[in-house]
Amino acid sequence: MGNVYQILADTVLTIHLLVVAFVLFGLVLVLAGNGLGWRWVNNLWFRLAHLGAIAIVVAEAWLGIVCPLTTLEIWLRSKAGVDGYSGSFIEHWLQQILYYDAPAWVFIAAYTVFGLVVVATWWWFPPRSRR
Repeated sequence: MGNVYQILADTVLTIHLLVVAFVLFGLVLVLAGNGLGWRWVNNLWFRLAHLGAIAIVVAEAWLGIVCPLTTLEIWLRSKAGVDGYSGSFIEHWLQQILYYDAPAWVFIAAYTVFGLVVVATWWWFPPRSRR
């Protein structure tokens, strides 16, 4: 059963990476896409999902809340009998990408500035609905 928990933990870690990629590359797509004339980057649902994702990250940082995906992953790893973060190949490399050791204020400042840039893109490049 521990192997199942390990696979589930790696899956949660992969989903976490995909959420991070959506937040980061979503902004890049909005900026680059508007410069290249891609209309889809201003789709209201895409922009709402992107704004919502970064809003959650900023709120977690300001409130000192650990991301639920991180909490779930750690719980799954403990159920798998894995101490800390020594595990599979996927786990090792994805964690190198996602987790950094820095003071909390660094993350709060970075997430807040990034969130403000996302909000500013709503003013620079307003989202549009299909109507």
